[in-house]
Amino acid sequence: MPEAMSDAVLVQPNTVQPDTKFIRGVMAAGGGDLKKCYQCATCTSVCSLSDEHASFPRKQMIKAQWGLREQLVGDPAVWLCHDCGDCTTQCPRDARPSRAMAAIRLQVIRSCAFPAFMGAWFAQSLPVRMLIVIPSALLALAAMLPLRASPRPPYEFAALFPQARLEAMFFTISALVLIAYLVAMTRFVRALRAAGASGRILPALGPVLLEILLHRRFAKCDTKRGRNLGHMFVLLAFAGLALMGTMVGVGTMIGAMHTPLAMLNPLKLFANLCSALAVVGIVMLIVNRLRPEARALSASFDWSLLLTLGMIFATGLLSEALRLLQVELAMYAVYFIHLTLVFALFLNAPYGKFAHFFYRTVAMAATWEKPPRLELAASLSEPE
Repeated sequence: MPEAMSDAVLVQPNTVQPDTKFIRGVMAAGGGDLKKCYQCATCTSVCSLSDEHASFPRKQMIKAQWGLREQLVGDPAVWLCHDCGDCTTQCPRDARPSRAMAAIRLQVIRSCAFPAFMGAWFAQSLPVRMLIVIPSALLALAAMLPLRASPRPPYEFAALFPQARLEAMFFTISALVLIAYLVAMTRFVRALRAAGASGRILPALGPVLLEILLHRRFAKCDTKRGRNLGHMFVLLAFAGLALMGTMVGVGTMIGAMHTPLAMLNPLKLFANLCSALAVVGIVMLIVNRLRPEARALSASFDWSLLLTLGMIFATGLLSEALRLLQVELAMYAVYFIHLTLVFALFLNAPYGKFAHFFYRTVAMAATWEKPPRLELAASLSEPE
């Protein structure tokens, strides 16, 4: 072999096999302008959250163009993006990077979902996803049939919807949802590790959850400024209601509580406060998304979750008001709608926008770097 050739560096070709199904999925889920991107990196330079440790969304855009599904499924930067929309407003090609990133996140959820057919089904268009209302309504109907023939207390939801049956159904569905989350998170962590995210997840959960609770990353957004407060209201309200519902469910099962709770019962007051806080937060988020500069950045699954949550809290408050006003037929009808929407939310939870909380938390924990103590204290005391 000639000496010149022996000193040469032999470069092995790298064959790329695009996942065309993944590309079509991203484009169908809101990333339809993906191909307009010509890698100018404007999006990354204007993003206040992108840094040298986790750069986005430019790299993710080209990976999506090439259909590199495996790389994107294990890329934590997909979840470090908080969908502020600043990149889209500054994009010179109108490639809408924020919409593409949202579509990529939906495809990541689809790839990790358990069972797989639920992830594939939820990745469809909004009218198809809303068909979940049908099995949800059947579950709500099953909770009330057969109708009770014995005399019943006046103006109690349990007269038509037996409490024990509702609790059994909710705890069963909650267990199935928990299993779906555990399997999905196991697959997601495996993908993160394969991509090189080596941070210790469990020790980092505390500071990560604190950062999510404070919503400081949301506060850095410009295009969707102001949504951090509404987002925080909804998150805190939902967590409070979940805790209260679990306490009441366990209390009634062991015979320590009886529903309906008195209006001045601390748990009832707490639940009503959480519901009111959630309605305020949802209204704030809807108003924020209706602003001209933010309207084009919202995807259908954003609106589906917002509207579902809004209707759940509104029908919950309305059914309670109708019960107090002793409008029996209307209170049962509204409560049936309320139950249907709650079942739909539970069934959708591991596969749509609601799942972002778990994926983002795990991704942030897997890449968490403990800041110096003084720097952490400064960040927590920094005004909004």
